[in-house]
Amino acid sequence: MDTLKVRDAKDVEQAVRAAIANEQPLEIIGHGSKRMIGQPMATNALLDLSALNSVKSYEPNELIITVEAGAPLADVKSLIDSKNQRFAFEPMEAAPLLGAPAAGTIGGMIAAGLAGPRRIQAGAARDHLLGAQAVSGFGDSFKAGGRVVKNVTGYDLCKLLAGSWGTLAVMTEVTLKVMPRPESERTLVLRGLDDATANRAMTAALGSPYDVSGAAHVPRSVLRDAVGALGGLGSPRTALTLVRLEGITASAVDRAASLANLLSRFGTAETIEDERSVAIWECVRDVEPFAAKGALGAWPVWRIVCPPAAGSALGECLVRETGGDVLYDWGGGLIWTATPPKPDAQAALVRQRAAAAGGHATLLRAPEEVRRQVDVFQPASPGVRALSERVRQGFDPKAILNRGRMTRG
Repeated sequence: MDTLKVRDAKDVEQAVRAAIANEQPLEIIGHGSKRMIGQPMATNALLDLSALNSVKSYEPNELIITVEAGAPLADVKSLIDSKNQRFAFEPMEAAPLLGAPAAGTIGGMIAAGLAGPRRIQAGAARDHLLGAQAVSGFGDSFKAGGRVVKNVTGYDLCKLLAGSWGTLAVMTEVTLKVMPRPESERTLVLRGLDDATANRAMTAALGSPYDVSGAAHVPRSVLRDAVGALGGLGSPRTALTLVRLEGITASAVDRAASLANLLSRFGTAETIEDERSVAIWECVRDVEPFAAKGALGAWPVWRIVCPPAAGSALGECLVRETGGDVLYDWGGGLIWTATPPKPDAQAALVRQRAAAAGGHATLLRAPEEVRRQVDVFQPASPGVRALSERVRQGFDPKAILNRGRMTRG
């Protein structure tokens, strides 16, 4: 396979124009940590952005950072952490789940748009993307957005790039909003709740005035493959219901006590503090139990978004009918499901049950032969599909960029 390693935006323009002239589709990669997500692509040319890795500007006082798309996510997070700041949307690190060796890049983070447990409070990756520079499928550079929140007239094009999986344009530089890291963090742990009761407890916590920034439920069966923070917390092996609060120490302590009292009808809450709490939510964010090397490590993994109120019923249905396991995030609005290996990853069943609950499902992890047989991303309705195609045509009329990654066939 030919690899085109670019040094700057001009190189990207030239590479895309050459690909258009040769009718040669390009696979866009940074570190390749998410290459196993999506439909397998038929191409023998890689556009490697890993050399576009510099921080163009960082203004901690203005809560803004501008970086090239190939900048390692770990390095950028380390930089903003040194100023006691963070990406509030808590980007998922997919490499452990996928068995990838690298942790990914800033461009991959935005292209995938996979936010963590704090999404219920802070929003998605696109909500923190202020601006972007990119090269379209015409081979032309363009800019979208800017350096402040209220800078948009007309269509907010940079938001389209978030979650587009590289099918619209090649991002070369992005400007992101960062937020101060809270002084303190507390996690309330309720043990032994069944899925339905946990769903009610999380709903009560999220509906409270205590500014909850995370709510998750880890069933007992999932803990058999958990290691690290979740594995230690789950001994003895009882189901865990987790609720997170953040802020200045006095506020976090007071809100945790009040919320524990509110949740007392569900059981006595244990309180986990600061660094231990951070480690727990990193495990939830990265779906650590399904990344383990045990049985679940080889199972296909589905990411299902549904109304939170339907979460527990849908999860219990999937466990019963697929023989798999589930983990609940966002108070039940996001369900991670690992299913026993089958040629079709039980796609028809999973999607039918998700649709009945008002949700949709993405096959986030599966072998290539499975991804060739099923739709990885939720098939869109005819109207949405036609609209999406018109948007793609406006950016990349010859489908040069990541051709076929989001649509089978």
